[in-house]
Amino acid sequence: MRRRMTDTAHPGETGSPLAPFASATCIAAAVRSGEVSAAEVVAATLARIDALDGALNAFTVVLAEQALERARGLSAEELSAPLAGVPVAVKDHVWMAGAPATNGSRVLRDFVPPEDSGDIARLRAAGAVLVGKTNNPEFCYVGHTRSPVYGTTRNPFDLGRTPGGSSGGSAAAVSAGMVPLAVGTDGGGSIRAPSAFCAIVGHKPTFGIVPTRPGFECWPTLSVHGPMGRSVEDVALMLAVMAGPHSADPATTPVDTRALARAAGSRADVRGLRIFVSEDLGLLAPDPDVGDLFAEAVAVLEGLGCVLVDARLPSIDPVDLWYRIADAESYGSEGGFLTEADLLTDYSLEVLRRGEAMSAGDYLEAQELRRSLARGWDELYETVELVVHPSASVPPLPLEAAENGEDERTWGSDAVANLTGQPAISLPCGLTPQGLPVGIQLLGRRYEDAKVLAAAHVIAQALPRPLPPPPFCP
Repeated sequence: MRRRMTDTAHPGETGSPLAPFASATCIAAAVRSGEVSAAEVVAATLARIDALDGALNAFTVVLAEQALERARGLSAEELSAPLAGVPVAVKDHVWMAGAPATNGSRVLRDFVPPEDSGDIARLRAAGAVLVGKTNNPEFCYVGHTRSPVYGTTRNPFDLGRTPGGSSGGSAAAVSAGMVPLAVGTDGGGSIRAPSAFCAIVGHKPTFGIVPTRPGFECWPTLSVHGPMGRSVEDVALMLAVMAGPHSADPATTPVDTRALARAAGSRADVRGLRIFVSEDLGLLAPDPDVGDLFAEAVAVLEGLGCVLVDARLPSIDPVDLWYRIADAESYGSEGGFLTEADLLTDYSLEVLRRGEAMSAGDYLEAQELRRSLARGWDELYETVELVVHPSASVPPLPLEAAENGEDERTWGSDAVANLTGQPAISLPCGLTPQGLPVGIQLLGRRYEDAKVLAAAHVIAQALPRPLPPPPFCP
């Protein structure tokens, strides 16, 4: 019998703003009202990190002194801002002034960015307190979280299993109740798969609505920065703060941030919402336990009045196409490190050498095929409003299996949203008989993040909620 998650909230989700699983919305409201101080919130956060992270290894660096100083010195404007006093963790990959950003690689072991990425600066201005950086694999290339600089991050639901990758450190930190919010990046499912593996909410925004610069070049046409939290409401609030055009990032585009902030709770129901349901997006069939929980989640959607629409997906293979573009962009970004090949992992070397072998013509041909894929998905959204499928085809893998490459063989469907640029959100939808989390993913039309978040908020209230908290993190 599958373990179902009850509709009871985590302890602290609706109680004290100092409780381990207090929501970001609750914390910010309490700080704004003077019920608690930002320093009290941050001190409680740091104590929980100190108690749990020795076993989880979610954080690469904890900025305890800086965070407490920041909390005590928040300005009046910051204390009235949307994220007043809310502790936030930031993925190692993302630039944050004064904190190491190794991108999980020994070649960058000593690198400290001179400035914030645009979204990080906005989080600070919104009153957030950045408490530390979280682990990611080298250059974010794989679907588990083992860094040659900082070691292996473990899943709070089972310390012998991976939290996924590449934003596994951020996912584990949120799942364990160490922070209510974390910044992740997603170039091929790297927010959504870890969110599914750790029973949290993770949103991959439409490409271009959140600045990623200043920062590493990474996969410049695939990767985005996005919010990870324990509720759609918190994630929508964080995205509203992060989003919008930025002078340092010419790829950014205008977005209605007020609509994002209001998205959770902006619709009363999803009756009549036209959705296309696919168990595999024409790729890898899910594990039986994942398939069973996904079927139960789809039944919930039908019970809410959603209309299941039959549709045809574009015939272009997204996995092969994603690799062609990602390999070329990997070489363009990190190819210079081949002069220090002895410091790189074997997997990174393999990726960079594949990219090195590609011609500019090969890359442009792949981008043209990508445009055809995106056009096909745009046509799909003329008949449906959301596409629904499992966030990951398997439950969290054992660490050894993931690190031996099995994570790559179970990946694929997440590539679509990165190739097309569309928004996608992962919601927890249950636990397997072994107590391992499974997620459901909602994909929407480009630039309709607010619409996706609004529907996700309604659906999340009807899906099973994650209680008890991860066994390791009561």
